[in-house]
Amino acid sequence: MNLLLDLLSSGLGNLASYLAAHVLLCLLPAFYIAGAMTALIPKETVTRYLGRSTPKYISYPASAMAGFLLAVCSCTVIPLFAGIYKKGAGLGPAITFLFVAPAVNVLALVYTGGILGMDLAIARLILSLGFGIGIGIIMAILFQREDAEHDAATDAMFAGQAAMRRAGVIFLLVLVFLLVAGTFQFGFLTQTYAEVTLPIRGVDAFQNYLFRLIPFDASRGEEGVTAQGAMLIGMLVLIGLASWKGIENIFDGFNMWTWISTALVGLTLLVAALRMTPQVDGLTIGFTGKFVGVLLSTLVLGWLLKNRLTEDETREFLWESWKFVKQIFPLLVVGVFAVGIIRELIRPEWIQSLAGQNTLLGNLVGVVFGVFMYFPTLVEVPIAQMFLSLGMHRGPLLAYLISDPELSLQSILITATIIGRFRAWVYVGWVALFSTLAGLIYGAWVDGASIALVSSYLLSLLALLSGAFWLVNRRNIHNLAAH
Repeated sequence: MNLLLDLLSSGLGNLASYLAAHVLLCLLPAFYIAGAMTALIPKETVTRYLGRSTPKYISYPASAMAGFLLAVCSCTVIPLFAGIYKKGAGLGPAITFLFVAPAVNVLALVYTGGILGMDLAIARLILSLGFGIGIGIIMAILFQREDAEHDAATDAMFAGQAAMRRAGVIFLLVLVFLLVAGTFQFGFLTQTYAEVTLPIRGVDAFQNYLFRLIPFDASRGEEGVTAQGAMLIGMLVLIGLASWKGIENIFDGFNMWTWISTALVGLTLLVAALRMTPQVDGLTIGFTGKFVGVLLSTLVLGWLLKNRLTEDETREFLWESWKFVKQIFPLLVVGVFAVGIIRELIRPEWIQSLAGQNTLLGNLVGVVFGVFMYFPTLVEVPIAQMFLSLGMHRGPLLAYLISDPELSLQSILITATIIGRFRAWVYVGWVALFSTLAGLIYGAWVDGASIALVSSYLLSLLALLSGAFWLVNRRNIHNLAAH
C-alpha cells in the first residue's frame, strides 16, 4: 500500500510540476500557432515546400531548417507537427520536422557543448540532422499509399481556399514571437528590470507547504510546485472551463465566454512571465524581459483579432486551436503522470552496470531511459552529466540525448492520434534504432576507432538501407501502378 501511495504521489507530483512550469509559455502558444496554421495558411503554401510532391532536395532541408530555427521541446513541437501535417505537408517532411525541432535545440546544443564537451554537441547535431532526414524519407517510402490518401483528403478539405492575407501572416509571426519570448533563455529575456513587493503575507508558508506536499529532488531533474505554479494551474483550469463554454459551439456564434477564455489566456501568460519570489513580509514581483515580450505580443495579437482578422478567420482560428487542445492535452496529462510513476521505479544507479560500456545493450538502455525519464528541454543536459558521473559511457549517453527529446511516453501517445497508431510505432522503432546506432558509432570513436573506420561503418549502413528501401520503393510503385 505504501508503494502504491508513493507511486501515485510521484505521478501526481510530476504532473503538477509539469503543468506549473512548462505548459503555459510553451504549449499554449504552440496550440495557437497550430490553430493559426490550419485556419489561416493556404494548403498550397505548405505543400510548395513540404508537400509529398515537392522535390526531396527542397522539402527535407526545408523541414529540417524549420525545426532547427524553431527549436522547441518534444511536447511543444507536437501541436506544430499536427498543424503542418493536417495542412498538407507530406508524411516524410513532417516527420523530419518532428524529429529535428526538439533534437537540434540551439540552446541545448550550446549547453551540451559547455557541460559535456563540444565533441558530444557536434555529434548530436550532425547525427540528429542526418538521421532526422533519413527517418522522414524512410517513413515516406514505407507509407506511400497512405501519404497519397492523406494528400487527397487535404485537397478536399481545403479546396478553393484563397491566398493567405497579410494580416494572417503578421498574426502568425507575432504568435511565433510570443513562443520565442516565453521560452528562450536569453539573458535580456530572463533579466529582471524592475521589482515591486506587495504586502501579501503567507505566500512563503504556502510555497513551503507545497514543497512538503510534493517533494522533489533537483539533482534528478525534478521540479517542485511553487506558489506561482499553483496559481497558474488554477488559471489553466479556468481557461479550460471558459473555452468549453465559449469555443466548443463557436459556430453557433460568439458569446461572452469566448472572449473571457481568450482574455484569460493572455492574463495567464503574463502571470507566467513574471518572476514571483515569496518573502516573509510579502510577495516580490519581478518584471522580466520575458514579461515585456509577452505583454507586447498579447497586445498586438488582441488588436489584430479585433481589427484585422475577419470574423470567419477568428472563428476558424479559435476552433482549430481548441481542437488541438482537446486532441493532445488529455494524452499529455496521462503520459506525464505515467512518466512520474515510472521514474519512481527506475534508479539511475543501475546505469553503471547496464550502460557503462559501448555495447548494443548499453545503448538500448540509454534509449529506454530517454523514453521513461523524459525531462524538459535543457534539463536533460545536467541529467546527462549525472549519468556520466555515475559511469555511463559517452556512446549510450549520446543515445539518451538523442532519444530523450523524441521518444517521451506522452509524445508517443499523442503522435499516434495524429498519424495513426501503426505509423507512430514504426516511427518509434526507427528513432530507437537510429539513436542506438548513433550511440554505437560515436562510442566507437570515443573508444579509439579512427574517423575513417567509423565513417565506413556509417556509409555501409546507409548503403544497406538505401538498397533495401530502393527495392521497397520499386515494389510500392509497381503496386500503385497495378491499382
